[in-house]
Amino acid sequence: MSPAAKPYEIVERALELSRADGCVVIADEHSSANLRWAGNALTTNGVTRGRTLTVVATVDGAEGTASGVVSRSAVTAAELEPLVRAAEAAARAAGPAEDAQPLVTGGEASPGFTDAPAETSSAVFADFAPALGEAFSRARAGGRELYGFANHELTSTYLGTSTGLRLRHDQPSGTLELNAKSPDRTRSAWTGHSTRDFKDVDPTALDAELAQRLGWAERRVELPAGRYETLLPPTAVADLLIYQMWSSAARDAAEGRTVFSKPGGGTRIGETLTPLPLTLRSDPNEPGLESAPFVIAHASGDDSSVFDNGLPLAPTEWVRDGRLEHLVTTRHSAGLTRLPVTPGIGNLVLDGGGERTLEEMVAATERGLLLTCLWYIREVDPATLLLTGLTRDGVYLVENGEVVGEVNNFRFNESPVDLLSRATEAGRTERTLPREWSDWFTRAAMPPVRVPDFNMSSVSQGV
Repeated sequence: MSPAAKPYEIVERALELSRADGCVVIADEHSSANLRWAGNALTTNGVTRGRTLTVVATVDGAEGTASGVVSRSAVTAAELEPLVRAAEAAARAAGPAEDAQPLVTGGEASPGFTDAPAETSSAVFADFAPALGEAFSRARAGGRELYGFANHELTSTYLGTSTGLRLRHDQPSGTLELNAKSPDRTRSAWTGHSTRDFKDVDPTALDAELAQRLGWAERRVELPAGRYETLLPPTAVADLLIYQMWSSAARDAAEGRTVFSKPGGGTRIGETLTPLPLTLRSDPNEPGLESAPFVIAHASGDDSSVFDNGLPLAPTEWVRDGRLEHLVTTRHSAGLTRLPVTPGIGNLVLDGGGERTLEEMVAATERGLLLTCLWYIREVDPATLLLTGLTRDGVYLVENGEVVGEVNNFRFNESPVDLLSRATEAGRTERTLPREWSDWFTRAAMPPVRVPDFNMSSVSQGV
């Protein structure tokens, strides 16, 4: 194998080297391109490339099957056999794997399995960069400064197993974060965008949105902690529901450890979580939010299993018309809980709300708060999924259908499950960037949501 071997050749060679009873090899080829700017001027840009190789070895023993997992970056031809041996040694040293299942078997290889990996480059910004320059000019003329960054990543994953699977998936992910500040730094506004290719991003339109928010902030109103009617924009809804999704392992619920545990035993599947006809779902083929159509598991955990690598994924409704339908299961936890096999999927959509935009919901508000985004979200109580965090970059007071000023930031304490049960309105679903979790999860579409009594537990000095 040459040092410049193609990813599929590395996968095949690792499988050939394996002496274990079973083997899974995952080659992830990464490339990224980025732009950064400050004070209405580009500051840096760059392109990076890298490779990560994960080997899962399984060893059958008298007491059961054990697994060993080793991942390394920038693996050379000379390092490949030691990596395979290390995974085998880890398996032999481990006890029987609780989640052991037969490895998924395969048929025909994915189209393009033997092709070179897809790569991004600075060319992805060919149309975006000139438009960003125009946004800089407009911001400069309007007396505001733009800060932020744009990042585009492309990961080609090659997955092969000793049972015949040969799968490939190319995953593009793009994020834009744009922050506008007044020259004296007393006012700040943020917006973000998730994209596959930056062809659907208009920085001039986003700058106009930020200019409006800076205008709102010219009037400052101090409010105490308390419960307020609050409009959560799609980005905030996404951050809360992504955390809810991460906390929805069926086994944890069945064992009485989560908000989805049923008093007395079992899970809350079948219960109504919200009076609104909302559906929370994931679909590998969701237009604009496409994600891997098969399981890619680099490690085992409460909601994933290396034995499930390559398992096909299907559209899944986690909540249908307000009713809890599914929790996340591996094949192992599905057997324990007697629930269907429903692995996690790399996107999340909440729909079933009305057609009102956030602006139209503001116009229908007598008095309430309009949030920009949430950050520093942390779990307080897993039994209720109580979360705490801060508001950031603009909380605005709405009176008689109009934004009349900016208020101070708050610390909040809310459970997304409880919040959905109290929500009185959801608007039009749109693609959004979850600000808090954008390093881990970018493919989301959410509506704005109205909550009559959002708990602003204390005043925060954060900005």
